[in-house]
Amino acid sequence: MGLLFEKLNQDIRFLEGITACINCGTCTAICPAAEVYNYQPRAIAEIVQSRDEDALKELLMSDVIWYCGECMSCKTRCPRQNAPGMIIQALRSLSIETGFFVESEKGRQQLAIKRMVGESILETGYCIYFDHMDTDSFPEQGPLWDWERANAEKILPKVGANYKGEGPGALRKVPQEDLDELKRIFEVTGGMEWFRKIEEHSSRKAEEMGLDSGTGKQSEYFMQVFTTNNSDRHSKK
Repeated sequence: MGLLFEKLNQDIRFLEGITACINCGTCTAICPAAEVYNYQPRAIAEIVQSRDEDALKELLMSDVIWYCGECMSCKTRCPRQNAPGMIIQALRSLSIETGFFVESEKGRQQLAIKRMVGESILETGYCIYFDHMDTDSFPEQGPLWDWERANAEKILPKVGANYKGEGPGALRKVPQEDLDELKRIFEVTGGMEWFRKIEEHSSRKAEEMGLDSGTGKQSEYFMQVFTTNNSDRHSKK
């Protein structure tokens, strides 16, 4: 057993996700992601069953493992109760652990998710927070969004939001003790270690590409990661 497969075989999601794949292709037929991406859950199950270290390494360095939406439709239809979506979860974890994720366009976008969603959770308690949605990063929001942000304290109460207020309600201020507990959960479950690895390997890749990685959302590497999307490469032909 090779080193990569040995590590994969230690992940309970992998062990639970594949038992006796017969390569029938039902998972690919039902997969929403396979409708729009060059993505076949069946092919991934075949690769991990082969225990081919070179093929597994190539998979960990590819965009393919980042196409899955983890909807688990595959699990509901598989005649042998396999779950390619869980295999994908294990592969993503291993890709981050090894640093291979920075070798693909979609893998590099994990830095954007970490800095935009992960840090927002720890800072505010929200995955996506009103104050963080600016038209520099999200130009599709348009000029009306700029006006809404500038007038937030007048507008949001009218739609029932408790913007930065104490107590219940949308956009309420999350107590610091709850934010501290969230951080402890991230630490215990390995989330903070994931964040550290994403930053570490992204910094290495940025240096390799001759870009500044920085620590925020405006660095050269972050903007390259955030704005790059080769639709011709990823779209299903």
